[in-house]
Amino acid sequence: MPVIVVGADTPLGPSILAALLSRNREIRAFVSDPAVAARLRESGVRVAVGDVSDASHVAGASIGCFSAVLLTEAALDGRDHSFALGGDAVLTAWATALAEAAVTRAIWVGSAPPDLPATPEAAVVDIDNRSPTEIAASIAEIDDRRSLP
Repeated sequence: MPVIVVGADTPLGPSILAALLSRNREIRAFVSDPAVAARLRESGVRVAVGDVSDASHVAGASIGCFSAVLLTEAALDGRDHSFALGGDAVLTAWATALAEAAVTRAIWVGSAPPDLPATPEAAVVDIDNRSPTEIAASIAEIDDRRSLP
């Protein structure tokens, strides 16, 4: 089943993409940086480039995906946001986008909005005191599960 990684152009993005690509599934990435997009396309990743705060664009890129990996750093790292003001508003926009795209599983990396998104399944991956490889392995394992408890 397809998986989208929103914020794949953050420092954790390459590790997460590598872990997911090793499992031979369709990977999509949503990034703000066109240079990163070009490199990802060369590795076989389908890429959408845009403002991570644009819920309609994130929703469009997520249609048909079973899982969405949401790197909250992309909402909080100071990049330009034209559609939502502040990190919490971006996280809320992502939750709205996933509901609109009928994504089944949200995997929040770092933190999640106070009210988990309107997806049937959600998980939060803690990044404190963990290597990028450990974080990526956790995400891939969650994505591999048939269902979440």
